[in-house]
Amino acid sequence: MAGKAANLALIVVAQVMALALWFSGTAAGPGMAREAAETAPGFQALLTAAVQAGFVAGTLASAALSLPDRFDPRRVFAAAALAGAAANGLILLLPAGGTAAIAARFATGAALAGVYPVGMKLAAGWADRGDAGWVIGLVVGGLTLGSASPHLVNALGGLDWRVTLGMASLSAVAAAGLIGLTRTGPRHARAARFRPGAALALWRDRDKRLVTLGYLGHMWELYAMWAWVGLYLSASFGAWRGVAEAAGAGASLATFLVIAAGALGSVAAGWLADRLGRVRVTVGAMATSGACCLLAGPAFGAHPAVTLALCLLWGVAVVADSAQFSASLAELSEPALTGTMLTLQTCLGFALTLLTIQLMPVLVEGGGWGLAFAVLAAGPSLGCAAMLRLGRSPAAARLAGGRG
Repeated sequence: MAGKAANLALIVVAQVMALALWFSGTAAGPGMAREAAETAPGFQALLTAAVQAGFVAGTLASAALSLPDRFDPRRVFAAAALAGAAANGLILLLPAGGTAAIAARFATGAALAGVYPVGMKLAAGWADRGDAGWVIGLVVGGLTLGSASPHLVNALGGLDWRVTLGMASLSAVAAAGLIGLTRTGPRHARAARFRPGAALALWRDRDKRLVTLGYLGHMWELYAMWAWVGLYLSASFGAWRGVAEAAGAGASLATFLVIAAGALGSVAAGWLADRLGRVRVTVGAMATSGACCLLAGPAFGAHPAVTLALCLLWGVAVVADSAQFSASLAELSEPALTGTMLTLQTCLGFALTLLTIQLMPVLVEGGGWGLAFAVLAAGPSLGCAAMLRLGRSPAAARLAGGRG
C-alpha cells in the first residue's frame, strides 16, 4: 500500500488487533478464575504472570538472534501473530484451571515478542527526521487503548471468557493478513548478516545505556500503576462512600478512562518531543507521574472527583514518555540493528515489571497505598536523572533533529 499515512494506519491497527491476544487475558481472567476456583485459587495471578514471562523470554531470544533485523519484519510480525493466535486458541480446548492453560498463555506471550517491538521497527521505518516521536507515539497510543479496553468490557458486564479469547485469536489472524498489505518505509534497513553479541551494544554504548536506564525507570512505574490503579480506585471510592458496592462498574469505567487517557498523552508527547526535544518531554512526563505517585496516598478516600482527576493526570503522564525512549534509541542506533535494540530494550523493561507488579500487594498490605505508590516514584526519579545526563552528552544532538 502506497503512502506514509496509509501504511502507518495499517501498522497501528494490525498491532492493536494482534495485541488483543494480550489484552484478552485481562478481560477473560476473572471468568476463567471463577471456573477454576476450586482447584486453582491463584489462577488469575498466574495467568497474568505467564504471558509477561513468555513475552520476556520471547524478546530475549528475538534480540539475541536479531530476528527483526535479519528477516522481513512483516513476515516476522505475521508469523508471530499466527503463532500467538494458535496458542491462545488452544486454551479453549484445555481445562480452565490446568497448568496447560498457563503454559499456553506463556507461549502466547512469547509469540507477541514478534509483534510489539517489530511493530515499532516498522513504524520507525516510516519516520522522517522530524516526526519519529509522533510516529512511534501512535503505536504506543494504540497499545494503551488496547490495554484499557478490557476494563470497559468489564464495566459493561463482560463477556464469556471463551468468546473473549476466541475473538482475540480471530483478531490476531486478521492482523497477520493486514500487515502483509504494508510496505517497509524508506528508513528501513536489514542486517546484512548475523552478528553474535550485537544486542550487547545496548549496554556497552553509554548513550544507549542512559536511554535504557530512563526507560527502565519509566517501566518500574507504568505497568504496576496500570495493574493496580483499578483496585486503588475501587478501594478509594469505597472508603469515601463507606460501602463495598463502590467497587463495581463505576470503578471499572474510571479505570478504563484513566488508562485510555494515556493514548492522548502518548501522541501529544510525541508531537511535542519532535519540536521541544525528547529529553525535555521525558523528564517533564516522569516528573509529573512521579508527583502523582506521591499524591496518590493522600488522595485515597477523598471525594471520587478529586481522586479520579489526579488519576486521569497520572494516566496521561505515566505513558506519555514511553514512545520517546523507543524513538531516542532508534535515533541513536545503527539502522540495521534498530529492531534488535528496540526488542532488547522492551525485554528488559517488561522483565522489571514482573517484579513491581508482584511487589505492589506486599507494599499495600504492609504500609497502605501511600507507601506502595511512593516506592513506584523511585522509578521516574532515576529515569529523570538518566535522561538529564543524556541531555548533556554530545549524542543528544542526534535526538529529535538536533533538539535533544
